Amino acid sequence: MALTGNLRNFLTSIDAFTTLGLQNGIIKYTAENESDTVKLQRALATICISTLVAVLLCGLVLFLPAPYWSSIIFNGSAQFSWVFRLLALVLPLYTGSLVFVAILNGLGNYKQVIYLTIWGNALGVTMSAVFIWQYGLHGAFLGIVLSPVIVFFIAVCYLWKRFPGLKFCNLAYFDASLIKGLFSYSLMSLVTAVLGPIIYISIRNLIVQSVSVSNAGYWEAINRIATFYLMFASTLLTVYFLPKLSVAKTNSETRAIFLSYYKSVVPVYALGLLAVYLLRLFIVKTLFSAEFLPMENLFAWQLAGDFFKVCSLILGFEFFAKKMTRAFIVTEIFSFIVLYTSSRFFIVRYGSEGAVMAHAFTYFIYLTTLHIYFLYNKR
Repeated sequence: MALTGNLRNFLTSIDAFTTLGLQNGIIKYTAENESDTVKLQRALATICISTLVAVLLCGLVLFLPAPYWSSIIFNGSAQFSWVFRLLALVLPLYTGSLVFVAILNGLGNYKQVIYLTIWGNALGVTMSAVFIWQYGLHGAFLGIVLSPVIVFFIAVCYLWKRFPGLKFCNLAYFDASLIKGLFSYSLMSLVTAVLGPIIYISIRNLIVQSVSVSNAGYWEAINRIATFYLMFASTLLTVYFLPKLSVAKTNSETRAIFLSYYKSVVPVYALGLLAVYLLRLFIVKTLFSAEFLPMENLFAWQLAGDFFKVCSLILGFEFFAKKMTRAFIVTEIFSFIVLYTSSRFFIVRYGSEGAVMAHAFTYFIYLTTLHIYFLYNKR
């Protein structure tokens, strides 16, 4: 769990660098220009060609010094160099899945995105299970790297119906003047992509040093569980709320979207978190094994932090929708500083439980900060 957690954190950075941090920008530009075929083709061509260049460069950086990346990510071990070489080879498909799903989101094809997510995850889990059964840890790495490739082919099928031959991927439509506008999204996403993995890997290593590698595995396990149920809120935000925020013209329209989120999504999510807490022992035994039962004491703080996180997500997406670059970067850096410093403080005193305590504390502060910021701007 600890090793796969490091790889997943690393892939978060790769996602941002290969897509140039444009996933939310793609949704916004696609949603805004959906009714104007010429502008839409220019935006999509510019995005696809730019990301292709980024993919080729990142592929070289991954493939040639693969032993170096293996040593950095896997605690000094170079035996997993093949993971980074394989990633470099499938990177065009890996990144293409992210870009094409973002385009579908921007077009408002909610049903297609939902079906794609369901089938992509189902097939990915099945493939990963087979790989893990056959190859153990190596199979887990194979599953992580190759699962997005399945999503790519499904997304191509959906987009082909809207854009036969995917003709928007044409150099003739490339418009360099759009790059400056897209750069704001790159900057916002890259800040998170660079700082996030560094912070989380540092926290994981701190748990290993202060407590044990087993406790680092428990912390990674609770994070993996959180990833699954956070997908409920993040998918709704990306697929439904971000396009609406992007086209909202007035403060009253934006407030109406916020209220809709807090009235419809947050209560359901809160009930879901309560169910997760009550079923925590069953969930641990089902997803992992009895060896992971000591992580039971991590649930309360993790769920509290995730509740605050979900409440803050809609406000954070407003930064992307309205391209509020400076405000996003300042608040994001602030939240990472709070997370790292509070983690160091709590982990030394409370072990791995301190990491989830820091998680809850950070998102409470972050939510409070965003509410104050938007109330101030409202005036």
